[in-house]
Amino acid sequence: MELKLATRSEGARTIVEVGGEIDVYTAPRLREKLIELVGAGNTHIVVDMERVEFLDSTGLGVLAGALKRVNAQNGSLRLVCTQDRILKIFRITGLEKVFPIFATVTEAVAAD
Repeated sequence: MELKLATRSEGARTIVEVGGEIDVYTAPRLREKLIELVGAGNTHIVVDMERVEFLDSTGLGVLAGALKRVNAQNGSLRLVCTQDRILKIFRITGLEKVFPIFATVTEAVAAD
């Protein structure tokens, strides 16, 4: 399965739209994109995961690493996800307490 990535800006936030599977094979592409964005000064990131079909522990690790990077720059990382099968992974791992998770990009961008 291919990983699809697209970025755009909404105000001071950078939206990263992710589609496909985030797994051991595709996670490095997402990691590189997030490192590139933070390195370019984009420290307020919203990862839109509405089109993600699968997420494994490697993908969780990439998101956790990105959160650590943006926090070190006084930034923020917010997730957009309403899919039960993906949200269950965050609940099981306890990461729903670590990541702010929103139902829509609009809510994620507007939240303070």
